[in-house]
Amino acid sequence: MQTWGKILVLATFAALPVAAVGQTYPAKPVRVVIPYPAGSTPDIVGRTLSGKLQESLGQPFIVENRTGAGGNIGAEAVAKSPADGHTLLIGINGPAAINKFLYKNLAYDSDRDLLPVSLLATSPQMLVVTPAVRASSFREFVEHARANPGRLSYGSVGSGSASHLTMELLKSDAKLFIVHIPYRGFPPAVTDMLAGNIDTMFAIIPAVLPQVRAGRMKALAVTGLKRSALAPEVPSVGELGYPQLESLAWIGLLAPAGTPKEVVGKLNAEAVRSMRTPEVRESLGKQGFEVVAGSPGEFAGWIRTEQSKWSRVIKASGATAD
Repeated sequence: MQTWGKILVLATFAALPVAAVGQTYPAKPVRVVIPYPAGSTPDIVGRTLSGKLQESLGQPFIVENRTGAGGNIGAEAVAKSPADGHTLLIGINGPAAINKFLYKNLAYDSDRDLLPVSLLATSPQMLVVTPAVRASSFREFVEHARANPGRLSYGSVGSGSASHLTMELLKSDAKLFIVHIPYRGFPPAVTDMLAGNIDTMFAIIPAVLPQVRAGRMKALAVTGLKRSALAPEVPSVGELGYPQLESLAWIGLLAPAGTPKEVVGKLNAEAVRSMRTPEVRESLGKQGFEVVAGSPGEFAGWIRTEQSKWSRVIKASGATAD
């Protein structure tokens, strides 16, 4: 009995540091890596959340923009960081889920090396073309592109992004050949499109809506099953009869694999609470995003569903990282 008593006491003391990790976290400033440029949508969401977490958790949440390689540079930096919750990733479709199917030699594996904390927000996209493209509707665009294989080009914010894979989905579904031109974020892509250097792209709605309103771009569809409140005059792929083209850009919070569950739980609870505040909902709503914060398990399931869908698109289209 004495032996078992000693074992019980030792086990109790061994468990204390684990529990204490969650109680004392964060013990120092937290680095929040955003693998896209300042001013990009992931940056806006990441900085909004970081500010809220700093207020509630009492330590600085310092944003670091580490761009390049379709988000892989920033994601790799987080994947190889200590798993103590003091380095986090604001990830989107590509580096958090899809790039493993596009890049042959990634230095990290998103499934093995990154841990979902919470999905944060989602947004439909808008298909836009330049005025020079002879199409005033979605169907006319498909017909025009099919009649001119290889003569049209489209921009994206990088390989593995929603703007890239949504066009690849359309190309595969409608048997189109449109050349991919990747950019580092929407601002340079929009600038090049206004200059006539690319013909079309899928983009989050606020990135292109001012140009549409000014007549410098034509909006043909949004990639939701229903119209967007930001542009109610633009039809959705659902009502146009193409529900299979539904595609959402998304942003989530991830940590290095092995981060203690108590830390993940604390981060999740604070992230969900912060994202669901009225001011954050309103602010991101103006950016075209819907707050969808939830549990780590729900986010993990979301990633699996996205991987299943987009890996098939990548395989069918032959899409690769440029």
